[in-house]
Amino acid sequence: MVPRRRFSRRFAALVAAAALFFLYHIFSLHSSLATSSSSSSSSSSAGTVDPDHVGEPAPFCPSLPGIDDVLVVMKTGVTESREKVPIHFKTTLRCIPNFVIYSDFDEEIEGVKIHDVLRHIDSDVKESVADFNIYNRVVEHGRKGLEQDDFADEANSAIGKPSNPGWKLDKWKFLPMAQEALKYKPDAKWYVFMEADTYVSWPTLLAWLAKFDAKKPWYLGTETQIADVIFAHGGSGFMVSNPALQDASDQYSARRAELDNYVNQHWAGDCVLGKVLADAGVNLHFTWPILQNSNIGELDEFTNELYRLPWCYLAVAFHHLSSREIEHLWKFEQRRWHDKNKRLLLHSDVFREYIYPDIASLSTRSSWDNLSNEDQPFAKTFEDCREVCEVEKTCVQYAWRGGECYTSSRPRLGNSSPSGDSTSGFITSRIREMMDKSGVCRNPEFGNLS
Repeated sequence: MVPRRRFSRRFAALVAAAALFFLYHIFSLHSSLATSSSSSSSSSSAGTVDPDHVGEPAPFCPSLPGIDDVLVVMKTGVTESREKVPIHFKTTLRCIPNFVIYSDFDEEIEGVKIHDVLRHIDSDVKESVADFNIYNRVVEHGRKGLEQDDFADEANSAIGKPSNPGWKLDKWKFLPMAQEALKYKPDAKWYVFMEADTYVSWPTLLAWLAKFDAKKPWYLGTETQIADVIFAHGGSGFMVSNPALQDASDQYSARRAELDNYVNQHWAGDCVLGKVLADAGVNLHFTWPILQNSNIGELDEFTNELYRLPWCYLAVAFHHLSSREIEHLWKFEQRRWHDKNKRLLLHSDVFREYIYPDIASLSTRSSWDNLSNEDQPFAKTFEDCREVCEVEKTCVQYAWRGGECYTSSRPRLGNSSPSGDSTSGFITSRIREMMDKSGVCRNPEFGNLS
């Protein structure tokens, strides 16, 4: 008979050995996974560390109900595509299962096909219309056919950029783009059109589109008017339901020669598309301030000069953004999704969480124009300008621009001043009071839904 005490010791020893064996394998497995993860990370980053990403959560895609029924259509051009398109592959297009990019030149950018949307334009038009000079050169010679003047930038005017060859060609893309998008994904419920300098908040957009019946003809966009045509501003982004896009495509097929002639005499392709939709009985559904033609620095979130106060409205899209600004907005939304589990983005959120912290970080900044526009002729220096603003109780910001003083009772972040002749200041305590007085939006505004 084995003594009871001796059996206990032997059993305990066996248990301890088994435990050590189990822990060893767990540790080995953990080390192997960590090494694999580290190797994968090192391989993907090519051994470099991006300081902009240090301390940030790994990028992820939020829940996007309805995104499989959407085709995102990005419009670009050969003179800008390599500069502006790549940032979207790791930001705005990263979580989108169905997207297509249309341009005036067939190429690949980072392995993604860019489609020439003008290839089916009538050859007589291409040969006879001066707008196609740049197109014909690129078709024949590739990017080597581009000339220095093709890249010359030009400030936007009341009639666009009439001296810019790429801009003049751009108007020809809208009708073919509508037709090609329908062919690319004929079963999409919605077609979301954007440009390469546009940022879209996808969870916010999808929550908004869910309020509309996609089986009906809808044309949603920021209201713009040329002569008697009311249309959606292209750069702000616009959304067209399947039945409405089918109507536009049918119109283009039936009236091809007439509409080519109309485009040739016009200067804005988004206006042409708006007219074609109106001719088909699909009128624009006004959406401001949900879709913005402004960049972040130009936003006036406290304006009371238009028919809607932006504060509690959805903030779906912004325009005229650099690649870096698009990346910053993407990271901003990533943090909200990670840390706050917030999917809807309102204009109040943009101001509270994005604009105001930037304003508060530096109350006075040189080579910066905060777009103050109330002339103060008696101020002779920047310090005078500051004192004028401090005395006026409703003034929240001021700018010394070109040797003159300007103030404003509504805050705007503004943008850097390329000429360096502007210095701006903010009275952050008053801006904070305005923000607190506007309150928290309990019920988001979706705009007119009928």
